[in-house]
Amino acid sequence: MTQTAKTRLKLHKDGPEFSKLAAGFWRLNEWNMSTPDLIDFIETCLEHGITTFDHADIYGNYQNEGIFGKALREKPELRSQMELVSKCGICLPVKSRPEHKMQHYNTTAEHIRKSVENSLKELHTEYLDLVLIHRPDPLMDASEMADIFMKLREEQKIRHVGVSNFTPSQFQMFQSKLDIPLVTNQVECSVLHLDPIYDGTFDQCQEYGISPMLWSPFAGGKLFKGDGKRVKRIKKVGKKLCQKYEIELDQLALAWCLRLPCNPQPVLGTGKKERIIKAVNAWDVDLDRQDWFHLLEASQGEPVP
Repeated sequence: MTQTAKTRLKLHKDGPEFSKLAAGFWRLNEWNMSTPDLIDFIETCLEHGITTFDHADIYGNYQNEGIFGKALREKPELRSQMELVSKCGICLPVKSRPEHKMQHYNTTAEHIRKSVENSLKELHTEYLDLVLIHRPDPLMDASEMADIFMKLREEQKIRHVGVSNFTPSQFQMFQSKLDIPLVTNQVECSVLHLDPIYDGTFDQCQEYGISPMLWSPFAGGKLFKGDGKRVKRIKKVGKKLCQKYEIELDQLALAWCLRLPCNPQPVLGTGKKERIIKAVNAWDVDLDRQDWFHLLEASQGEPVP
């Protein structure tokens, strides 16, 4: 297998080719990086095969896309080496958005267009490789959403469309109105969060031939910092498996996710270069089926039926 084959995946047969892992920028504003430091971090990701960069308009209270965009403005040649993902649909009540009186969802055509065009401006790019509806909106009109996404695609402002945190029925409903395939569903999944394995989400991904994006593959740090019975069970099993495979717990957690047959793309939330480099090594871990089930058993607290 070539290095490219090991580090790349197609989210859908008619969709984009992304890196096997994505770099997420939810907490970019908390990393206190200068623009040169951020450029260095981006280049480290690219050098190690991570070319997909995951954003959302609301990250950092609407600040993080602009922070990232400064790096692309400073070094525009980086844009051709990466895939940019953004999400829209959540409205936060912050000073920069006085029209938002409360936190709510907005998936109207007007809001989606405004969000996408603002992301383009903030990120200093002419197009987004992928745009996701961030959360299912109880008031979403699937036909209206489909129409605006098709228009944005015709205008070459976006290339592909997906969703985030959608149930299988919500995914199917939106897909029924769209003339192009939804190429992913970005959902929470880790050895501590098993819902999409059992609620039909990953079954649907295999049915539709899409790779889901996984947010919080380390359970928001609980896998390392938590001290509950469940975490202790996982760490006990994980310690033995880390010794067996000569890896660390974060690499084991990623290898566990990557073993899923829906061929997922975990989204990393770190700003530390050393953790990026360690994460890439999880590509090479061939986790045995029974070892995968040992971790599942530790998470569930009982053997599978």
